[in-house]
Amino acid sequence: MEIQKAIFAAGCFWGVEANFRKIDGVISTRVGYIGGSFTNPTYKDVCSHKTGHAEAIEVTFDSSKVSYDELLDVFWSIHDPTTLNRQGPDFGTQYRSAIFYINSEQKEKALSSKTKLEASKRFKGSIVTQIVPASEFWEAEDYHQQYVEKRER
Repeated sequence: MEIQKAIFAAGCFWGVEANFRKIDGVISTRVGYIGGSFTNPTYKDVCSHKTGHAEAIEVTFDSSKVSYDELLDVFWSIHDPTTLNRQGPDFGTQYRSAIFYINSEQKEKALSSKTKLEASKRFKGSIVTQIVPASEFWEAEDYHQQYVEKRER
């Protein structure tokens, strides 16, 4: 096994997590907050629009089974990367589209995938997805973890 991590923000983390958990080669996921200036934020803090954090998902995956490029393809397919700080009915900076890269290889792949997507003209609007270095990832409260799966039981 070749264990790696990836961090994506694509709107409300509940649905994003559910999509990534279905992928063969994904070992685990956890939802949380990243990209802000507040230490150990809570959901209430993030929703206050004062912390600067995004709702995000950290994906732990076996890169011998699923590549980072394949995860990027899923990321681009599960949300609208042309809407600034909004996904569906959810709006605010915590719902922004972002790829938080962990190393230079992820940065290059993320930038390349964004360039290819823009060139494809799949979306009418400009892609507003941020591609930024990962900062501290703060795990969200337990009730947010695997929320969709818990609701389906």
